[in-house]
Amino acid sequence: MNYVYILVSKKDKKLYIGCTDNLERRFSEHNKGQVDSTKRRRPFKLIFYEAFISKSDAFAREQWFKTGFGYNHIRKMLAKTLESFEG
Repeated sequence: MNYVYILVSKKDKKLYIGCTDNLERRFSEHNKGQVDSTKRRRPFKLIFYEAFISKSDAFAREQWFKTGFGYNHIRKMLAKTLESFEG
């Protein structure tokens, strides 16, 4: 299985969007500081994920989430969840 996931940093409240074939391992790597792009923003909370059979479908979804339209979709879809980190 392949996953697209969204993390929120408890430190700076910013989102991180990623793709992996092992969600549990990858989430652990983020929180242990083993991912260069996120190690200074720890700790993280997993707030969303989707599962795909196809790696290319998961990667396409990740790339779409990183566009302006995709990011706006995330903000609307997870509005209540994100409110709990802003206040």
